[in-house]
Amino acid sequence: MTNNEDITGLEAIFLAALDSNVRFITAVAGYPMTAVADYFFENKDPSNCNNYNIHWFTNEKAAMEAALGASVTGRRSMVMVKHVGMNVLSDPLMTAMMHTIGSGLVILAGDDPAAKASQNEQDSRFYGAIAETAVFDPATPRDAYDSLSRAFELSEEAKVPVIMRITDRLEKEKQKVSRSQINSKAKQEEKLLDRDIWKLTMHGKHQRFHIESEPILIHEAENSRSNHISINSDKVGIISSGYPSLIVDEILSTQVVYSSYSHLGLGMVTPFPVELIKSFIEKHERILVVEESEAFIESQIRTGCDSILGKRTGHLPFGMTEKEHVEFAFENIDNDKVSKYTDIQTILSRGSRPICSDCPFMPLYNILHDIQPVAGDMGCSIRTAPDPLNAVDTGFALGGAISTACGFPGKGIAVIGDFGLAHSGIIGLINAVDAGFDILAIILQNDVAAMTGGQSAPDLKGVVTSLVSDTTCINIDEMQDLEGKEACSENIKDMIQKKLNTKGVSVIYIEGKCTKN
Repeated sequence: MTNNEDITGLEAIFLAALDSNVRFITAVAGYPMTAVADYFFENKDPSNCNNYNIHWFTNEKAAMEAALGASVTGRRSMVMVKHVGMNVLSDPLMTAMMHTIGSGLVILAGDDPAAKASQNEQDSRFYGAIAETAVFDPATPRDAYDSLSRAFELSEEAKVPVIMRITDRLEKEKQKVSRSQINSKAKQEEKLLDRDIWKLTMHGKHQRFHIESEPILIHEAENSRSNHISINSDKVGIISSGYPSLIVDEILSTQVVYSSYSHLGLGMVTPFPVELIKSFIEKHERILVVEESEAFIESQIRTGCDSILGKRTGHLPFGMTEKEHVEFAFENIDNDKVSKYTDIQTILSRGSRPICSDCPFMPLYNILHDIQPVAGDMGCSIRTAPDPLNAVDTGFALGGAISTACGFPGKGIAVIGDFGLAHSGIIGLINAVDAGFDILAIILQNDVAAMTGGQSAPDLKGVVTSLVSDTTCINIDEMQDLEGKEACSENIKDMIQKKLNTKGVSVIYIEGKCTKN
């Protein structure tokens, strides 16, 4: 790619990583991060000995810990996860803030406003506040390039991991981007962990963070080049962050009626830039906050101020922010409250996204229709929860089905995919065996993470059989070929009933080939 050409946000992220001399990358598949990781895998240059190493991981905590290992030994590293993966890696992240690191470490968090392909719609910006670290929230490909480049530098200056939040729309947006020169200093200097940190107590490490690291992060937030401000009048000021900033800029530049509105686009949202925002608010009579998915900025500035408008006042919906939403908010800027976004989306109103009709595990799902309760896991099986299948009843977290079933009365049933088992479900199985629970774990093995792009899933059958003596393995494709679908269903039904009549932990391994991967 040449300098100053139209590129996507995804390409801008890739170039910023190259130009920042990233050497070690870990990734966990999941929308919208799979596309980013795939691009890095596809464009890796094996002939370049100084190129990055990238690895798929099945678990975000492990991915974060590996990146920390690279950082403390002098290699800039990056972790790619979707927003729910932030929950899993938060354990080492919290400690890393006080522990300190070596070379720059950036967590690329892919958020999913509107929950197009996720079990929830959480907002990764909150992890900046919880962990007390910096969060960049770029609006355009140019912002993404500049923010990621700066994030690695800031990570090294403050000796902490830094987060950059992205969304699918940012990945696809196109813009001219000028590449800076590759940071030769970063290539020459490998920053290692300073072991003097072990002279401090745990409390002392926390004190050191607030005295030495936090002021660096606060100064960056208040003065970041990622923040963009234009003061046009003293009546209306817009505060935004992330992709919605691009929407605001487009409306302000093309619709004359709103051209007098001022705009503060935050490219860095934590630490919260209190003084910058306070100064902007004081210059305007009314403030509209445009953001997605949650009211992260709005909730921090609404206290004691009736002129703050946004999601809490009904001017904008929770979740994804579209152009028509912002235009509606502008049209109602003189109203303190509005009542528009009161509909709750249903599967009927959105449109069904059922499991594939030719899924090899359909005979099982038809059987589970008549059994309750059944703990489901995140993955394809969660699509069997609604009508007409009603096969599983819960779906809390990837890898969580087995532990959920431990809380059911009698002998609980869990349905979990092989990728979910490798992610964290194996821990639930270990606990179930150790604590003596009565459960039946039905493990669906298709050897891929089917919903996230077909990444390979580890085969843990040997581990499972060593843990659970009552393990039965069948190949559902072969069984249907030999016995027919009706006989296959009856055999599986009888097998389930037999396991339910047996005390302790039981496992049924069902192998089948995914028709889409």
